[in-house]
Amino acid sequence: MKKPNSPSQPTTDNRQPTTAKLSKIILTPGDLVKLQTKSKSWEGHALESHDPEIILLKLKSGYNIGIRENEILDATILEKSSSPSHADNRQPTTDNRQLPQVVIVITGGTISSRLDPKSGAVISTEGAQDILNIAPEIKKICNIIKIEKPFLKFSEDMSFPDWKILAETCEPHLNDPNIDGIIITHGTDFLHYTSAALAFFIGKPNKPIALTYSQRSIDRASTDAALNLICAAKYATSDIAEIALIGHKNTDDESCLAMPATKIRKMHTSKRDAFKIINSEPIAEISEDKFEIKKEFNAKDKKRKVKIDTKFQDKVASIKITPGLDPAILEFYKQQGYKGIVLEVTGIGQVPGKDAKFNWLPKIKKAIDNGMIICATPQTIYGTLNPNVYSAGRDLQKTGIIFLNETTETALIKLGYVLAHKQWNKKEKMLENLTPNP
Repeated sequence: MKKPNSPSQPTTDNRQPTTAKLSKIILTPGDLVKLQTKSKSWEGHALESHDPEIILLKLKSGYNIGIRENEILDATILEKSSSPSHADNRQPTTDNRQLPQVVIVITGGTISSRLDPKSGAVISTEGAQDILNIAPEIKKICNIIKIEKPFLKFSEDMSFPDWKILAETCEPHLNDPNIDGIIITHGTDFLHYTSAALAFFIGKPNKPIALTYSQRSIDRASTDAALNLICAAKYATSDIAEIALIGHKNTDDESCLAMPATKIRKMHTSKRDAFKIINSEPIAEISEDKFEIKKEFNAKDKKRKVKIDTKFQDKVASIKITPGLDPAILEFYKQQGYKGIVLEVTGIGQVPGKDAKFNWLPKIKKAIDNGMIICATPQTIYGTLNPNVYSAGRDLQKTGIIFLNETTETALIKLGYVLAHKQWNKKEKMLENLTPNP
């Protein structure tokens, strides 16, 4: 049998599956095949194998499996692979001038990815139009008059310079009266950091900005990208002038929530409804045939100009308090030039303070006295801090730490933003709502 990396790739009629003994089958990477062993039937896409005795398949579940060739009794090619289409990046043409005008900004992530049939990995697609093709219904909602690709990165590789570029990419479109809204496609893992950064950098937007994602690549039949994109388009054409994350409400493929940019966290590794709102409410619930407002919102005003402010101090970090963690870690950060720390504290506002070796109180006070800004957020995710309840919380207050009732991710971005503005009173600004999202 020729292996998936064989240079010989004969054509096969895709209309009928080809069944043959394994010795007669020629597999190429990407073929959808069914392999029969003595104990089970396996179905998946063939991957390139570097072991001549092993046939690699990517199953529908997303997992890869290796099957020894001598264990395969029969094989069926259900569908021959086709080379991935790389649609060109020419700007889309306007189909209906009566529809709202929207710009889409593509940054990378799973929603911009496809399966590499050779490696079985998910890689970035080169064709921006591929993303739009997954949801042709968008053409009935709006005109995508421009596609921007400032960079293509998975979100774990993004940081302050990328957030700055993204805000700068949005600014001229926010100030263009011919454009009604913006859609940003993004990877999931650090999406809530980006949404918070844009909320501070842009401040009060004058039109809707919809960030959206997918948990499964756009070339998979089970991708969640289609509904997210459709709902993002409906949000981007609405009268809501706020930055929101648009994502599945639950695991059903029926509706999405518009979630406040600074009140979200990724709460599941792979489910469609990976993002949840933390201690807040959705802005709207959206489906293909419904748009239901859930709370008061800032209204669109295309005549108002937006001026972004991307100042950011990147020498900030977050630390989760854990049992036995040496508080000397604060001294390390100070030596490395860090200006601010967000501590995820326990309960409703405590840190270890009784054990001589792991007493955080003296180290926190010393760091603050030496000019470091230290804030506290709850590691419990839901609920609010109240350091007045227990003596341990009252002791922590005496160090000068700033108690915040927001997610650690938002607090970290806010801290970097506040520290970059040298003229500001840091404590006052950390306690002030700096974004229009309540």
